Amino acid sequence: MTKIKAWVNAARLRTLPLSVSGILAGTALGHYYSEFDGVVFVLALLTTVAFQVTSNFANDYGDGVKGTDNDDRIGPKRALQSGLLSRGQLKTGIIVAVAIDIALVMVLVYWAFGLDNMIYPLVFVMLGGASIWAAIKYTVGKSAYGYKGMGDIFVFVFFGLLAVMGSMFLYTQYLTGLSVLPAIAIGSLSAAVLNLNNMRDHSSDKKANKNTLVVAIGMEKAKKYHFALLIVAFVATLWFCMVAFSHRSGLLPVLAFVPVSAHMIKVYKTKDVEKFDPELKKLALSTFFLAVLLYISCNNFL
Repeated sequence: MTKIKAWVNAARLRTLPLSVSGILAGTALGHYYSEFDGVVFVLALLTTVAFQVTSNFANDYGDGVKGTDNDDRIGPKRALQSGLLSRGQLKTGIIVAVAIDIALVMVLVYWAFGLDNMIYPLVFVMLGGASIWAAIKYTVGKSAYGYKGMGDIFVFVFFGLLAVMGSMFLYTQYLTGLSVLPAIAIGSLSAAVLNLNNMRDHSSDKKANKNTLVVAIGMEKAKKYHFALLIVAFVATLWFCMVAFSHRSGLLPVLAFVPVSAHMIKVYKTKDVEKFDPELKKLALSTFFLAVLLYISCNNFL
């Protein structure tokens, strides 16, 4: 495998649709409130993709160094684990990725807010810094929060609340109570993706002392928690649609939960954790599908 393919492998492109779902949902809200800026949209997408790639590099490095990525792991082989990239190369990749993150955050904040009122730029620069920190500290270092069962909280906050409401604020420069509902929906589905990943890796994580929430509560309770996240996402989406829309496409986003329902049945019936791996892609794409349908409804395309 060439080095380019090795870096593509480490970037984990299949995770990108989930990462951009929050930006797309936040942009949908911007349209709902009649605010949109194409440059902000592109920069926000580039920034969240850069954050995700940084997180994937760091996750590959952190789990590889700690020995969590080993032969017991069920999912795709990681770059460090399989020897495609060395520790030094991944470290360099993380540093370069962080530099790109910082540059994109600065350009995005400047374009969205300018320098007339420094409060908003400073707040968003700090949020960008927090996002970079969260991307790296999930698995890297002795205090990695992913090893302490806190990954779900961070995913809900950064993929849901911050991504959706933060991107909406870039367009509108205000927030509304209604905007919380799509943020909860995207955040809950994103947390469900992580939970499903952790259910798949339950045995290998437990052996490696990676104390995810699934390791802490066990598989039976993890399934119940998984279903609760999906139900919360459905209720939040339905609530938003009923309050926000009067036109015929208003309930369109609810269609995203048709494949989610099929996913719930599959998870309920599955005993072999190896079969959870294909469901990760399905749930991530369902989250992206929800964001797309929100965008369509908020633009009143139908």
